Amino acid sequence: MASHAVPNGHPARGMTLEEWASLPEDDDGELVGGQLAEEELPDFVHELVVVWLTSALRSWLAPRGGFVGGSEAKLAIREGQGRKADALAYFPERRPPARGLIRIPPDLVLEVVSPSPRDGRRDRVEKISDYAAFGVRWYWLLDPELRTFEVLELGADGRYAHALAVAGGVQSSIPGCEGLSIDLDELWREIDRLSRGTEPA
Repeated sequence: MASHAVPNGHPARGMTLEEWASLPEDDDGELVGGQLAEEELPDFVHELVVVWLTSALRSWLAPRGGFVGGSEAKLAIREGQGRKADALAYFPERRPPARGLIRIPPDLVLEVVSPSPRDGRRDRVEKISDYAAFGVRWYWLLDPELRTFEVLELGADGRYAHALAVAGGVQSSIPGCEGLSIDLDELWREIDRLSRGTEPA
């Protein structure tokens, strides 16, 4: 990041999108209000859910010509604001750049809600506003603690509205994803199997 020293005592300027994009991969964080913001520290349940859902999503989307990306892809929301989703997808008609900052909105982003209030607020409040402003049509929210799966759709008014909110079962009518089936009960069993093996003695 470039030096932000100024001679007159005014606050230093914020980090640009280009500076954020060029950070070494070990410098984690999202760009929020021109400042590098600390990311959540995902646990194994979080990563299990991300892998489980992205595997299902890619199995459905890749044969159709689409792409699924992971959590280090950097989305240029607007100047001074950059986000990294847990996963993102581009449907067949569109594709992201092969390298660098992403200025083309994904068709879908996924966030797995973490148990801390701060991280939950980020996924359910702050990121909703950013993804809507960026033009992401479908926003998936999966909460492993509440055992809920929500699909939000961006409307013509630039706001998200719930298109699906479920707590279990085999979901074979997922809005925007014709032909995709997700067995939430199987996912919950996978989490339970992990949790049984990690109970304190």
